[in-house]
Amino acid sequence: MKASHDNKKLLITLKDRCRVCYTCVRECPAKAIKIINGQAEVLIERCIGCGNCTRVCSQGAKVYSRSGLQVADLLESPGRVAAIVAPSFPAEFTEIADHRLFVGMMRKLGFDNVFEVGFGADLVALEYKKILEDPCGKRYISSDCPAIVNYIRQYHPDIVPSLAGIVSPMVAMSHVVRKKLGNDVKIVFSGPCVAKKEESAAVDQVVTFAELREMFRERNIECRNTTPAEFDEPRAGKGAVFPISRGLLQTVDIKDNAFEGNIIVAEGRADFQEAIREFEDGLISDKHLELLCCEGCIMGPGMSEGGKHYVRRSFVSNYVKEKIKNYNREEWEKNVEEYSSLDLKCTFEPADQRLPIPSVEEIKKELEKMGKFDARDFLNCGACGYETCEEHAIAIIEGLAEVEMCLPMTIDKLHNSINDLAVTNEKLVTVQQALKQSEKMASMGQLSAGIAHELNNPLGVVIMYSNLLLDELPRNAQTHADLKLIVEQANRCKKIVGGLLNFARTNQVHPAEVSLEKLVRQSLDAIIIPGNIGVEVDINDLVQKNGELDAEQIIQALTNLLKNAVEAMPDGGKLQVVIRCDGKNAEFHIIDTGTGIKEEDKEKIFEPFYTTKGIGKGTGLGLATTYGIVKMHKGQIDLISNADPLRGETGTRFIVTLPVNNIEFP
Repeated sequence: MKASHDNKKLLITLKDRCRVCYTCVRECPAKAIKIINGQAEVLIERCIGCGNCTRVCSQGAKVYSRSGLQVADLLESPGRVAAIVAPSFPAEFTEIADHRLFVGMMRKLGFDNVFEVGFGADLVALEYKKILEDPCGKRYISSDCPAIVNYIRQYHPDIVPSLAGIVSPMVAMSHVVRKKLGNDVKIVFSGPCVAKKEESAAVDQVVTFAELREMFRERNIECRNTTPAEFDEPRAGKGAVFPISRGLLQTVDIKDNAFEGNIIVAEGRADFQEAIREFEDGLISDKHLELLCCEGCIMGPGMSEGGKHYVRRSFVSNYVKEKIKNYNREEWEKNVEEYSSLDLKCTFEPADQRLPIPSVEEIKKELEKMGKFDARDFLNCGACGYETCEEHAIAIIEGLAEVEMCLPMTIDKLHNSINDLAVTNEKLVTVQQALKQSEKMASMGQLSAGIAHELNNPLGVVIMYSNLLLDELPRNAQTHADLKLIVEQANRCKKIVGGLLNFARTNQVHPAEVSLEKLVRQSLDAIIIPGNIGVEVDINDLVQKNGELDAEQIIQALTNLLKNAVEAMPDGGKLQVVIRCDGKNAEFHIIDTGTGIKEEDKEKIFEPFYTTKGIGKGTGLGLATTYGIVKMHKGQIDLISNADPLRGETGTRFIVTLPVNNIEFP
């Protein structure tokens, strides 16, 4: 007999449920999961049907094809339909105390006959005993688990000849049923295994125990409304223990111990793969391998969720103990003899699904894309679903994975994005503040210009007639002194109005080529600097020192800033002027070590008449005028200041940036 392995759509992904956790990638022994735009897709040609992905997916995004409707149609159709039940059924239906109630429920569902696959396991175990007890014979790998068979055929094709050429208990039992009932009988297998759905054409339909439970629920079939019935003959012997670890050995009473045994038992995703690799490498080629893809069939993906391994094992063991206590050995031996002529042999052919191994250079290149340049970068955290970073890189080259699956790299990118976003947000806040300030200053400038123009004419009249009267009055007259005070105060008002006009910049800019250093020197000469204040001028020799500016206005602006800096250091300090120019823009840094500007004052210092000085010590127009001059030159003025000694050294830095090359001014 030749084993059948059809590649159908056994496992599918519900994309709306897939949450990109890569659990299915991690648990798939065949690496038959491909990540496409963050979605996990099962590659049918690579899948071995183990169903691990359906078992571990917490979101229910991986599901296997259901056969409940097809079985229901089969039960409604004419002709005999027989059920063959895997020996792990006590581990699933733990709420059913008597197995005869379970058989009664199966019959009530519509099955004409109900058989134990455990008897097929008895026949298969006897075939295994022949090869296991031959001390000079070839070493074999058990072939009763279809997922193991598929894995070896597809990913270790060189050792396919080592697969025991013996059919599985399900196939053996289907031969028994057909010999007893005829080839026209329809056979439905029920068990814990998803891979059975694709194992062989020996049965007509396969339903998992979870599906069978759904069918009972849908038809309201329960123990309390069921008549007990017994399994049909032939009944199982010790083959009922087949689904638990070392079940095959226990079925045929083979004693295996660490000193004399020649059989290695491995179960579960990691252990069975390691055993196969070591067998293929010749490290344990003198041993037989009994392999199960799951941790015993009692933990198969076709079982209901939430079952405990050792609880399930105990239910199977208790069922077998009770069976052995009451079964008729002579009758069992008679049945074994009757069906001993069945052909339980089969052959397996390789179905190589191995992908070419990438070169070292290709792997290195892919690793570098993930930011892994040396051993320190290889975290091997497994978050991507692959055990090592190198395996992940290989999977990317093979088209199975994506670079973005690397969690550390993704976290680094996220941190960088957050930092970039913070910088961008800070710049946006700065721009918004500058825009807000510009709008406020523009409004105030318009108001100031209007007031200044309205005041200029009456002030001029007051000053002119006051001076005429002064000329006519004797100097010693009291009226002369009063008029002189009027003139002085009127001139003060005129100066204030002039400041308002400078702030509003209603006058024109007349740019000409000037020396930047000369501008600074002249500005310094225009103020009185106490002896307790040191002055330092820093000019980079490598930069252009000339620019096209309105010298008179820039000197006025710098003088205002320098004067403020000196007044901010009543106890002495250091005044530093830094000039930088790249040929397009000139920067003037006015830096002092004074008292600094408080946070609440920073937004207001450029407003007209706002001052932190005492009464009579300033009009508050100096910085407002400077702001207007800078803006008229299409420049920018920035402020950095600290007034809190707890935060570091106090002081203020004004940065005036001005375009100096071929700028068109109004």
